[in-house]
Amino acid sequence: MTSEDASMPTLAATVLQSPEPIALARFYGALTGWTVYEDDPTWARIRPAEGPGLSVQYEPEYVAPTWPGTADAPGMQLHLDFQVEDLPAAVARAEELGATQAAFQPQDDVRVLLDPDGHPFCLFLPGV
Repeated sequence: MTSEDASMPTLAATVLQSPEPIALARFYGALTGWTVYEDDPTWARIRPAEGPGLSVQYEPEYVAPTWPGTADAPGMQLHLDFQVEDLPAAVARAEELGATQAAFQPQDDVRVLLDPDGHPFCLFLPGV
């Protein structure tokens, strides 16, 4: 390994803010089948067997983003994309876990959902 390689960062996780980190971590753990690590009420982690995962950080002043964005409301700064094989079944499962479908759906083969805290995420079919 060169010194340049040693200075290159490796993505470990995407961090979401939440007023209830453990609850949101459990939602994403159930959605993905990843392991949930409940460290304390202010920080939780969700990890697959390999690769980057999600972390959830406590934010007492959390305000859910608006999607699609508007000029007068906080818009999303990022969203999560999950590939699925059966879109209707995956949407139904996400809804059973506490997600809701966004009112605006821009594509037929992608579904925009909102997690229990209002973060947008997408379920999409292969090839999209």
